[in-house]
Amino acid sequence: MSTYSSTSTYTVADVEEVMCSVKADLIMIAGSTKAMTESDAANYAHDIEVLAKKNYLKFADVTLMNGSTEVRAVKYEFQTEGATGTARPGGVLWPLTPKDKGGWVRIHLRYTDSSSAEERAKLPLKISWVPASTDVGHKGLASSAGRNYSSNGFGTNREDFS
Repeated sequence: MSTYSSTSTYTVADVEEVMCSVKADLIMIAGSTKAMTESDAANYAHDIEVLAKKNYLKFADVTLMNGSTEVRAVKYEFQTEGATGTARPGGVLWPLTPKDKGGWVRIHLRYTDSSSAEERAKLPLKISWVPASTDVGHKGLASSAGRNYSSNGFGTNREDFS
């Protein structure tokens, strides 16, 4: 007989609860900027949730671009223990920057060391993610405290840039 133990206090349902807030943020960004569709936002949220459930994400960085210029950004840093915060989604009514006027949303994921490209390739992702060396320091934007979303120790700290 085998026994197993786990030190995590969160469940898949906790990840789903946190991801509902992240998804709501992405849909608000899509709606206010018109730089991506709400369907695209939902697909990005789906993939981030799938990766978060496997504990494969350090962070997800979402940046509104106007051509090559950063306009606004949020960075979601994922925590698997001790996360706190119960903020409601919001605060991401970004400026109208439609696709047909040069607007676009760049999403950069940073993976944990516990995941491999082969493992991620087996997941049911909706986006074709490609390797990138994107600078997500947002040097031209000012950082401010965002919102924290958590459930039973799992969560994400959102840092806002404008």
